[in-house]
Amino acid sequence: MTKLMQWLFGVSLLATAWAVVTFDLFGLSFPPEYREVAWPMPVYLLVSFGCFSLATVGYRVATFNDCDEAARELQDQIKEAKEDLRKKGLKL
Repeated sequence: MTKLMQWLFGVSLLATAWAVVTFDLFGLSFPPEYREVAWPMPVYLLVSFGCFSLATVGYRVATFNDCDEAARELQDQIKEAKEDLRKKGLKL
């Protein structure tokens, strides 16, 4: 099962549970307090997901690894390219 299918399955389960509680689809007669809590639940979940995403991006940026060896290799390649272009007559 792909990650997308896992997410879609989880979201569909949550949406089904939310619809059953909010609209009383099966006639289970939940107390009104359940409906009052369930009605804004998608907004709460969306805000929670946004906060989680923002925290994850912030953490990944803060712990981003420096690649000193790759930076040196890239600088060497740039120097080689400049020298090659000078030999071919390009003025830099």
